[in-house]
Amino acid sequence: MNQYSALIIDDEPDIRELIALTLERMELDCYQAGSVSEAVEALQQRPYHFCITDMKLPDGNGMDIIQLCHSRYPDMPVAMITAHGNMELAIDALKAGAFDFVAKPLDTQRLRDLVTAALKLTQVVIHQQTPDDSLLGESQRMADLKASIRKVARTQAPVFVHGESGTGKELVARLIHHLSPRAQGPFIAVNCGAIPADLMESEFFGHVKGSFTGASHDKPGLFKAADGGTLFLDEVADLPLEMQAKLLRVIQEKAVRKVGEEHEQPIDVRIVSASHHDLVKRVDENSFRQDLYFRLNVIHLGVPRLAERAEDIPQLAKHFVTKYAREWGMPNAELSEDAITALSRYHFPGNVRELENILQRAFTMAENDCINTDDLNLPQVAAPQQPVAVDETSENAPIVTNNLEQYLENIERRAITQALEETRWNKTAAAEKLGISFRALRYRCKKLEID
Repeated sequence: MNQYSALIIDDEPDIRELIALTLERMELDCYQAGSVSEAVEALQQRPYHFCITDMKLPDGNGMDIIQLCHSRYPDMPVAMITAHGNMELAIDALKAGAFDFVAKPLDTQRLRDLVTAALKLTQVVIHQQTPDDSLLGESQRMADLKASIRKVARTQAPVFVHGESGTGKELVARLIHHLSPRAQGPFIAVNCGAIPADLMESEFFGHVKGSFTGASHDKPGLFKAADGGTLFLDEVADLPLEMQAKLLRVIQEKAVRKVGEEHEQPIDVRIVSASHHDLVKRVDENSFRQDLYFRLNVIHLGVPRLAERAEDIPQLAKHFVTKYAREWGMPNAELSEDAITALSRYHFPGNVRELENILQRAFTMAENDCINTDDLNLPQVAAPQQPVAVDETSENAPIVTNNLEQYLENIERRAITQALEETRWNKTAAAEKLGISFRALRYRCKKLEID
């Protein structure tokens, strides 16, 4: 008796035999059913590690099987057999809880890959350990999100993660990957808005030597790099329409063609995408393809704003303080009760990322091992004031820059370097001259790479 068993449901004996022959060569014990009633009876007789069902059956359809298994046998992955090119039906099956789908005429290699991935779920169930520290929070909103993540991780369905900037969309994608049968494969994350339009096709699909701006070597591309794993498309709404069409084809065909190459190469990649934009609104504005939206948004996960789970703020705050104390080799610091209260009352438009930045700054500026409200320097909600521009050459001249963060870092670097030179690189004296703590100076020197 083999370690794994499978139930094959199809009203065509030839199809059942083909699948059984393929799976038996993979050392699975195969059981067969030709109708919904026979399948229900077989499911009651013994447990199975995998189930595959045709859509059209004499006394019902495969969707009935998927829904039954999803509710009664949630640990058993179920695959759907669809007619060639019927992506709408395949998407409906994935939404109903199917693990994956395979189209007729059956490709035995595709079937073997699907079964291999499905059987890995058994291992995931046995030693599943959720890296909860990567997605902190014990609120009901976070508990619901983590439950949804564990559920969708068991399928191959594309997932769209929606949430404001700084809420942790990439952490959600990484957790889906970690809990999936693809956990041992690569996780490739890409910010779609950060790739220049003229390089986008080469970055995603790769190119062959000499075919792309005189390229001197072959490049696999992001899809090939993620083969066997998960490709995370962050800010997918920023893709230009031309690239959206090419992405849609890759998802449908499960194959990519490098720039300069004639033949397509098959890929096995799960797509998780994310955006802070409302894709439905983008579709209505004709800036995002509706057909691509339907392919990416098979399963939708919403990540709550930090203000919607304020009860998680104390835990997150202590986590970030401990994190930087450990990374910088400094003594840990405590948060005063007043500081915790102030953080809990703040609305955090930048969400968790803003919280981390505030605590990173507070940890460096605190004079002792206790962070109080003043150290937090929380933004005040007040009427905007006219900014005073300061330029290197003239006090009243306007600032001309398209990178404010880099501009401010340059000013800070010059001020620190000048203070260090004037004190002959005595950091204690330089910190006093600058009016900041020694810890703050040490942090800023490290951040700005000042030796």
